[in-house]
Amino acid sequence: MPAIRLFDTAAGREVVLESGPRASMYVCGITPYDATHMGHAASYVAFDLLNRAWRDAGQDVSYVQNVTDVDDPLLERATATNVDWQELAQSQIELFQTDMEALNVLSPDHYVGAVESIDLIVPEVERLVSQGLAYRVPGTNGEPDGDVYYDVEAAGKQSVAPDAWSLGSISGLSESEMLELFAERGGDPGRAGKRQALDPLLWRVARDGEPHWPGGSLGDGRPGWHIECTVIAQKYLPAPFTVQGGGSDLIFPHHEMGAGHAYSLAGVPLAKHYAHAGMVGLDGEKMSKSKGNLVLVSRLRAAGEDPAAIRLAILAHHYRSDWSWTDEGFAAAKADLASWRRALDHAPESSAAPLLDEMRAALAADLDAPAAVAAVSRWARRANDGGTPASAADQALVRDAVDALLGIRL
Repeated sequence: MPAIRLFDTAAGREVVLESGPRASMYVCGITPYDATHMGHAASYVAFDLLNRAWRDAGQDVSYVQNVTDVDDPLLERATATNVDWQELAQSQIELFQTDMEALNVLSPDHYVGAVESIDLIVPEVERLVSQGLAYRVPGTNGEPDGDVYYDVEAAGKQSVAPDAWSLGSISGLSESEMLELFAERGGDPGRAGKRQALDPLLWRVARDGEPHWPGGSLGDGRPGWHIECTVIAQKYLPAPFTVQGGGSDLIFPHHEMGAGHAYSLAGVPLAKHYAHAGMVGLDGEKMSKSKGNLVLVSRLRAAGEDPAAIRLAILAHHYRSDWSWTDEGFAAAKADLASWRRALDHAPESSAAPLLDEMRAALAADLDAPAAVAAVSRWARRANDGGTPASAADQALVRDAVDALLGIRL
């Protein structure tokens, strides 16, 4: 594997990842209130490619993923469907993990829930309060006293070091852009009593009818979303770790705020690099639960579709691009997969090593899966057109390489 180049969202350009013996990655996980849709699948397949490229380069990889197993969307769905929220979460976690296994996504070393991490999160929020970087909000409009918020202005002034965090250092967004996205993505810019509209929630004190846990001096409650990921990452990975990954909808506020929490707690960046996968639509329209147009991995599998074809349809698009799932694209992926499998029976002698070089070069260039897929398809066409008996050595190497690098089982 050549030196791996990856587009760093915070830097706004491709960077060369360090080639030392170890690499580390945190990819934000699901909130388990619905089945794995194609947007989820594409994001986790994208970072699975990075995991595989690192491993092919001989690096040991530490990979952590969380699951936000208590949050407003989960509780709202449980109430709407009259299902216990814990049972709903567990069923969707199991379905997600089954989908990932079917798609040949390598499992994280640590898969950590928010609930099991509350004992780690509470003292860190208490520390932010003691540092003057977090504060309590008085209750208004029927809300109780004591919700704890992060003071983004105070946190941005905490250090003048070159790598210090300040609001916008990850996303590069203007304040007006941040305010719009903050309101869309779980923030509460209009909450009375906050010092700044963009201050994110760290600890939500207990409400009637909601699950809550002991919070020490904070009082009973549950954690905010961003601090959850920060604390889990700092517990299980080096500081800073190599790559923070997720969908592009997580750049702000989630990754922005998580990076701020980390710098406030540790004095060093959370991650060295930030990478983000594009969004997936359906036939040119945004996928959304409200529109009822989600393409679910489990539903495709239940219909008898080959998970390798699903993965190959994802790999036909560069991970950073926004794209749409279409019947035509899926049909093309199934045709390519059949062609690749036929070609194994005619693998020309000495053809595997050049193909392996092409695949490695493509993945090293910002995980260019479409280029790697095109290389395999060219190889398959030549093999199928030649119609000669297979070279056993080349057959084995192609099968292993396509599995190891692209995650496609032939």
